Amino acid sequence: MFIINLNYEKPLEEVDKYLDAHLKYLEEQYSLGNFVASGKKIPRTGGVILSKMNFLTDLKKVLRQDPFHKANLATYEITEFVPSMTAKEFEGLKELT
Repeated sequence: MFIINLNYEKPLEEVDKYLDAHLKYLEEQYSLGNFVASGKKIPRTGGVILSKMNFLTDLKKVLRQDPFHKANLATYEITEFVPSMTAKEFEGLKELT
């Protein structure tokens, strides 16, 4: 599993111009099963995405499709981790080691 930490590199006025396209991109990734959760940071300096993709190389390809990436609006910090404990509602995220 991966945590993707997006940090905006441009003013929010510029980011907002691409927000609809970014949301459509997120919807597509959810429908493909690539993302499991996402949302904006507070304060609004970027966002966070959780992905259950299997391979970092594949995730990076998917992130390059993000309109925020294409417009050089955000940087992406990726952290891989193995969820070994979860709340009951999220047991499907656990990975067996």
